[in-house]
Amino acid sequence: MSQTMRAVSLQQWGGPEVLTETETERPEPGAGEVLVRVHAAGVNPADWKVREHGGIAPMSLPAILGWDVSGTVEAVGLGVTHYGVGDEVFGMPRFPHQAGAYAEYVTAPARHFVRKPAGLDHTEAAALPLAALTAWQALVDTARLGAGQRVLVHAAAGGVGHLAVQIAKARGAYVIGTASAAKHDFVRGLGADEVIDYTAVDFTEAVRDVDVVFDTVGGDYATRSLTVLRPGGTLVSINTPDSPELLADAAARRVRAGFTLVEPDHTGMRAIASLVEEGKLRVVVDSVFDLADAAKAHAYGERGRTRGKIVLRVAE
Repeated sequence: MSQTMRAVSLQQWGGPEVLTETETERPEPGAGEVLVRVHAAGVNPADWKVREHGGIAPMSLPAILGWDVSGTVEAVGLGVTHYGVGDEVFGMPRFPHQAGAYAEYVTAPARHFVRKPAGLDHTEAAALPLAALTAWQALVDTARLGAGQRVLVHAAAGGVGHLAVQIAKARGAYVIGTASAAKHDFVRGLGADEVIDYTAVDFTEAVRDVDVVFDTVGGDYATRSLTVLRPGGTLVSINTPDSPELLADAAARRVRAGFTLVEPDHTGMRAIASLVEEGKLRVVVDSVFDLADAAKAHAYGERGRTRGKIVLRVAE
């Protein structure tokens, strides 16, 4: 096996143009880790936010971006018995610390991965982990969404949103989504019971008494969303860290509000894989770029018009 690998790295923070293909040293798995040959890597908004300024857990330069991985176990470290060479796996290793998914190989703790469902190809599998785990941890672990509850999902056609709609439906919830009119049929096809055109209607006037709001947009959406919750309801945001004003407003309205940051989660990934195998969760891939075209993938994603996920093809 070659001691080097192709990767896309950046030497400085900035726009998409700072992403360049390079040859770098191939990592070796440590104790409890696996070496995965990457077939495909998902692209997420977190990637370009880190590319601009270094992210929540600042990386040292040069850095290799990316967390969504689907590939094949190439080697196992000391003590790993959960996987063997040749196993097909997918996961979101090390987030928010550097995982280096924009490369031919990654290493990570073995339990940051789960076995890839046979019905998913690597492109589809690479599109799932970060977005699906974000939705799962927000709706299931944080909001405790259950059957019969009403949930509002903002940006329901987006990478996280389109998976959140399906996870909520799988939990037996009544799902309301916000999306532009052109995407309403798509969101209804995912299982949404109602869809609101946020460009034409103020959602605060169209929705009332929901149990859970999942805010994937940020800005003033969190504060505005408090007004549509019933007493005892829950707002979960993934873009707006908690502010004293937001928490005080939530307390006055007798609702819960909070920011959640996704983390590697073996149990959550197994639940997501099970939903896929049961036919209750499908990921929509908007577009696929070659690894060398990562800069183009970022520029495309930053336009904010994707339906589903963007994926980098790393190996055939």
